[in-house]
Amino acid sequence: MRSPQPDPVASREFAASVVSRLRGAGHETYWAGGCVRDELLGRTPADYDVATAARPEEVRAVFGRSRTLAVGAAFGVITVLGPKAAGQIEVATFRADAAYTDGRHPAGVTFCSAREDAKRRDFTINGLFLDPVSGEVHDFVGGRDDLAAGIVRAIGVPAMRFGEDHLRMLRAVRFTAFFDFVLEAETRRAIERMGHLVVSVSPERIAAELRAMVSRTGRRRALELLLDTGLAGEVLPEVAPRAGDSAGQRAWAVAAAVIGGLDEPVLPQALATLAAADEPATLGHITDRLRLSNQDSKATGWLHAAIRAIGSASDLARRPWSHVQPWVADPRAPLLADLLRARAGQGQGDAEAAAWFTAQTERPQFEVDPPPLVTGSDLLAAGVPAGPAVGAALARVRMLQLDGKISSREEAISAVVGLGE
Repeated sequence: MRSPQPDPVASREFAASVVSRLRGAGHETYWAGGCVRDELLGRTPADYDVATAARPEEVRAVFGRSRTLAVGAAFGVITVLGPKAAGQIEVATFRADAAYTDGRHPAGVTFCSAREDAKRRDFTINGLFLDPVSGEVHDFVGGRDDLAAGIVRAIGVPAMRFGEDHLRMLRAVRFTAFFDFVLEAETRRAIERMGHLVVSVSPERIAAELRAMVSRTGRRRALELLLDTGLAGEVLPEVAPRAGDSAGQRAWAVAAAVIGGLDEPVLPQALATLAAADEPATLGHITDRLRLSNQDSKATGWLHAAIRAIGSASDLARRPWSHVQPWVADPRAPLLADLLRARAGQGQGDAEAAAWFTAQTERPQFEVDPPPLVTGSDLLAAGVPAGPAVGAALARVRMLQLDGKISSREEAISAVVGLGE
């Protein structure tokens, strides 16, 4: 079960109090990273990070061991637990990283000044510090100018930043698209040269970045940037068009437009769209490689099958309701309705069929998915032999019920008995 999202007001108050308490104990402390970027852009931060001169053991001394977690202490990070409504805050000691040996983690860290800490971060717009009390911004990397100009730029030498953590290349695309910024030229060239390294990132981290890209504002541009920088061929090689494949590139552009037109996009919708012209096995390979959950893998396959199976409105009207009802009654039907509508908007399917399907999903549940007329026990009592015959009989009765040919338990049993004679 998901934990409830922290209350934004409570989170902000708690994040400010963490800074105040560390300051009161004599430690230079600021808000850091994405929350500062969002503050300066007039957005409500999703969460808050705090950077401080206090060492991990000093942070724990200020807040107490019962209110802190030392899971990241080796890298100078202590988690401070706040009130239930506020969530928790990661407090990181200003640090400089040693060489990265695995494309993600430094071999070690040394504690340093705020200026040096800023220089080891990923992008200038994420390298800012803010005093939440005075409102003063500390910018050691040119982040304020890049925020004002709408630029995503790696701090220092881009190749070094991407060599430290290869996932940063995907993050560069996501930030550029989400904020509708420009990807700075040297940063982009480094991605184009080093994109092949992203395959060394764990599938789970890649999947998380893809999920974030396709579920947020700017998702169409994110997919276009993935293709333009060559990253698409690395993270989605099964469906990304190769250089010179003009037809494949047009198909990718249409798929990106469909995904951009979704109302409430999730990763299964995006993957089903990108692989719409491919066989189910291709899609299965993608979901397996990205190590998606069983729920997401099944949803992806179900949506893929549905958009290939559902035709025009006239075709739907000709089909028995029992053939269409399993799509409409499925809990994932709203995702399918959204996808059919977005596809129709890009000429990929029938707008009338999308409207009809949407209307069906809005009907009362008891109409769309009425209770079965009989159970397996009823059929056994009526003389249906135990085993596969019971399942086949239940399926037959259900089809007759959905198509309006029977409407009572007695009729259902008669239909089965009559079928077996």
